[in-house]
Amino acid sequence: MSEIKVAELFAGVGGFRLGLEGYDNQEHPEFSMPPAGPFKTIWANQWEPPGTEARQFAARCYADRFGKNSVVNDDINKVLEQAEVGERVIPDVDMVVGGFPCQDYSVARPLNQAKGIEGKKGVLWWDIYHFLEMKKPRFGLFENVDRLLKSPAAQRGRDFAIILSCLADLGYVVEWRVVNSAEYGYPQRRKRVYIFCELTSEQIELSDRLENGVMAHAFPALYADEKTELDVLPDPYENSASFGIGKKVSPFMSAGVMQGCKVLTCNFVENYTGPRRVLKDVLVPEDEVPANFFIDPKKLDKWRYLKGSKREERTNKKTGFTYMYSEGSMSFPDSIDKPSRTILTGEGGTGASRFKHVVECEDGRYRRLVPDELDQLQGFPRGWTNVGMTDGNRAFCMGNALVTGVPHRIGKAMTDYYGLS
Repeated sequence: MSEIKVAELFAGVGGFRLGLEGYDNQEHPEFSMPPAGPFKTIWANQWEPPGTEARQFAARCYADRFGKNSVVNDDINKVLEQAEVGERVIPDVDMVVGGFPCQDYSVARPLNQAKGIEGKKGVLWWDIYHFLEMKKPRFGLFENVDRLLKSPAAQRGRDFAIILSCLADLGYVVEWRVVNSAEYGYPQRRKRVYIFCELTSEQIELSDRLENGVMAHAFPALYADEKTELDVLPDPYENSASFGIGKKVSPFMSAGVMQGCKVLTCNFVENYTGPRRVLKDVLVPEDEVPANFFIDPKKLDKWRYLKGSKREERTNKKTGFTYMYSEGSMSFPDSIDKPSRTILTGEGGTGASRFKHVVECEDGRYRRLVPDELDQLQGFPRGWTNVGMTDGNRAFCMGNALVTGVPHRIGKAMTDYYGLS
């Protein structure tokens, strides 16, 4: 296979694409990213509800960076329905990638009934399932928050069991890892689960695939001796109805593999020995920081209060119910000698916040992170989102993005494992 043709769903501003195809950073060549292998994105979709033109800033950024016709800016649910009846054309691809938002994984009816699995309208995992069912790509690579493995609280692991049963139904072998990007040398502590799947009828040895598969090549680790074997139910509907009931802890651990509803899972410890980057590696010179990013000294007390520990009585404004509220302290300012905390979508704006990053300047002033720094914390070239959108929207895009180096490592591991180059 000389070229891996890729479709990017929920594309955002192109994190998967950059990670797989690489980029040339001419201003800072030491931060350039070579291609992970023979990957070529030929189709992409990005749509930000509620669908107004003002909300499509990520799609406009994608088109600005990759070309005018590089992304379909329309509701993926509608796009797939139209493709199924021939009103749209989605090209055949070898691989589909996407960071799908967490929504509702509930299933309306068993597979053997009309239309099979069907969640609430607009639920995005089912769009991935629909795409896989329609196009049957050889590979898939998906990203989500790590709580996917243990949600919901009433049925621990149910949501992930539904996803695994969907992939088993289509004939995919699945590997997953919970990856903290900082533990593999990146300047942000961002923990996400990555799900890799391969369409194959070849029977695999689960224990071998767990410790020697694509994810094992991508993320060197030491695996726990104690491993858990379990089955997910073959029908997503059955998992939705009964998986995890009565369990206090999810059976799915930080690493795992599945074929034909048979699962092997365990925890691991990272075993990375390469270079490491920290927050100060992405900071821009202070003379390049706009004035509105510096915090007014008169407002520092509010920032300190929000970042500090609390135990105080509060009253619900709607019900009048009084309760004791408590939370721990956060670093203020953020240490620049360590990887940063996870970027959130609310990183933009001048208002005081518990979760926004704040760094101390050499002259003693405090400031928020600028969008160029947020871009680089996610592994994008500096200024990637500087295409005319607001600073707040740039921060929103990065809060929704992924660390591009993670799919890059997976792409390199795929290239070696399957001999793709």
